[in-house]
Amino acid sequence: MIAKIVDNIKTLIIALVIAIIIRSLFFQPFYIPSSSMEPTLLVGDRIFVSKYTYGFSKHSFPFSPPVLNKRIFNSKPDYGDLIVFKTPTDNRTDFIKRLIGFPGDEIQFINGELYLNKKKIIREEIKEKFQIKCGEEISEVISYVEIMPNGKKYLAVYNKTGSMMNTDKYVVPDEHYFFLGDNRDCSKDSRFLSSVGYVHEINLIGKAKIIFFSNDTKKGSILKFWNWKNSIRINRFFKKLR
Repeated sequence: MIAKIVDNIKTLIIALVIAIIIRSLFFQPFYIPSSSMEPTLLVGDRIFVSKYTYGFSKHSFPFSPPVLNKRIFNSKPDYGDLIVFKTPTDNRTDFIKRLIGFPGDEIQFINGELYLNKKKIIREEIKEKFQIKCGEEISEVISYVEIMPNGKKYLAVYNKTGSMMNTDKYVVPDEHYFFLGDNRDCSKDSRFLSSVGYVHEINLIGKAKIIFFSNDTKKGSILKFWNWKNSIRINRFFKKLR
C-alpha cells in the first residue's frame, strides 16, 4: 500500500516537472481578459505563446525567480510582432500588445495617424465595419490595415474622436521596446509612461502564435458546458496570429 502511494507521488512529481519544463521553455497558454487588442484578439480568447522565440529570462519561469539578469539564447523580435510581456510597473502583470518601436526609434501620433521615425506608417482603410468594445461601451470604429517598415500587416482600429489623436514624441531607450494595442483608443500601452511605458527586453515572455479556444463570456461562462452552442466561437479555434 505504501509502495503504491510512493509510486503515485513519484508519477505526480514527474508530471509536474514535465509541465513546468513545457510551460517555461516551449509554450504557455494565456487568457485574453480585455478588449485592448480587438479585433485581433477578443475577450475570452485563449492563446498559445511561444516561449523560445526570443530566448529566455527570469520571466520565462513561474513566479519570475531571480536566476537570470539578462536574456539567454536571445533572438530579437520584429516590427508588428504580437508579444506577451510583464508590465514594467510591477513585473507581475501579463500584457499582450503589438511591437511598434525598437531602441532609438521615435514614435508619435499626429492627427490620429501613427508616425515612426518621422515617417507616416502606411495604412489602408477597409470597408469592413467593426463594433468594438471599450469597457462596457460599444462604438463603431474606423478600421485600417497598417503596414510596418518590414512589410508586416495587421488590423488596427481607431475611434473617430479618439483621446490619443496627437501625442508627444516617444523615444525608445536602449534595451527597451514600445508597444501599442490594436484597439488604439482603448488600450493601456507604452503611451502611458506611468502605468506601462517602455518595456525592457528582459520583460518579454514570448510571441503569440495561435488561438486554441474562444468563449464569448457575454453569452455564457466556459463552465456552463450546456450553453456552449451559444458561447463557444468555433470559427476562432486554431486561428494563427500575425
